[in-house]
Amino acid sequence: MPTYIVLLGPPGVGKGTQAEILAEKLELPHISSGDIFRENTKNGTELGKLAQTFMSRGELVPDNLTISMIRERFSRPDCARGAILDGFPRTPAQADALEVMLKGFGGRVDRVPFISAPAEALIERLTGRWTCRANGHIFHVRFNPPKQEGVCDLDGSELYQREDDKAETVTNRIEVYQNQTAPLIDYYKKRGILVEIDGLAPVEQVSAQLMSMLKK
Repeated sequence: MPTYIVLLGPPGVGKGTQAEILAEKLELPHISSGDIFRENTKNGTELGKLAQTFMSRGELVPDNLTISMIRERFSRPDCARGAILDGFPRTPAQADALEVMLKGFGGRVDRVPFISAPAEALIERLTGRWTCRANGHIFHVRFNPPKQEGVCDLDGSELYQREDDKAETVTNRIEVYQNQTAPLIDYYKKRGILVEIDGLAPVEQVSAQLMSMLKK
């Protein structure tokens, strides 16, 4: 039976990093909803064109369209043994649709690791990030400061703060997550497959906890 893992966690908790580590260790594809949107839009697929009409108006892509893109991705050969999902589902309604879809692929969601951290810690993590203009190298005022303020250590280009990393945007992203996605925590807790992991621990410790939990 294929193995499907849904990775939950708020913005800035390191979900994408952990998904990539898990994907490599378990030899399963890491499927990010954001990557799927970008791929379909870039390749000009019918689904991508439809999604673009909503995104260009600043609207959320409807569930049925998102689910069609995910289904198409699951149908590819590299997903035969399962996948690690990051960024989908975002709501209990999407989780219901995912359950129905996975039955068609002979599987179900096996485990839902929830990487948690307090909002204040996430805001500090995200608003402290600065990116170099030339090559996108990332620095952090507290955890990985540049040798010279405002200058990239690696290529000497200017460091700037992306809109996504500004305090107002970060606070809004976390609020949206708490209002929209947090109900998924109860959804999967009731099914007995949610396991909470401390997202404030170092990256290596978080991935060790994830592997230990998945082996059980």
